[in-house]
Amino acid sequence: MRLLSVDSIFNEKSLVGNEVRIMAAVLRVLDPVSPTEAESQLAETSSRALSGYVRDEEGQTITVLPEGAERERAVRIPAVAFRLLVNILTQMAKGNAITLIPVHAELTTQEAANLLNVSRPYLVGLLEAGQIPYRRVGTRRRVLYRDLAAYKRRIDADRRATLDELSAQAQELNMGYD
Repeated sequence: MRLLSVDSIFNEKSLVGNEVRIMAAVLRVLDPVSPTEAESQLAETSSRALSGYVRDEEGQTITVLPEGAERERAVRIPAVAFRLLVNILTQMAKGNAITLIPVHAELTTQEAANLLNVSRPYLVGLLEAGQIPYRRVGTRRRVLYRDLAAYKRRIDADRRATLDELSAQAQELNMGYD
């Protein structure tokens, strides 16, 4: 599963009416979206078509023509949101499941454990040991996604440093790794 975090890309204040409620509902869902074969093929075609339009500007204007509509509509979106869309389509084209999680989202211990690919009891041990900040809501623990992501970056960096050290030792000892 490929995780993509969403922070201020979808600023709810910029949306109106039902779009706010729909976007908020979509962003709360932590279940991965797995594309079908047909969706993967469509995503591949779409990502190739759109990737040529990615710009390093503050915003981009795209033109939308809904099916059955007679008029096009120009919509200006943040460039980072457009890049995120292309990245999502690229991952779907590869058949990868996608999950969007707002950085400020609060996760249950089970959701956090699933994202780290560990058991819930192991995650609770990390929380109790102070490895990952959390707060209590009644008897339940809640973890911010940004804290979980920071922990993951930290342990990944530690693993890379350990592997680099082991690799250097193996080369020093001429253990056959060239």
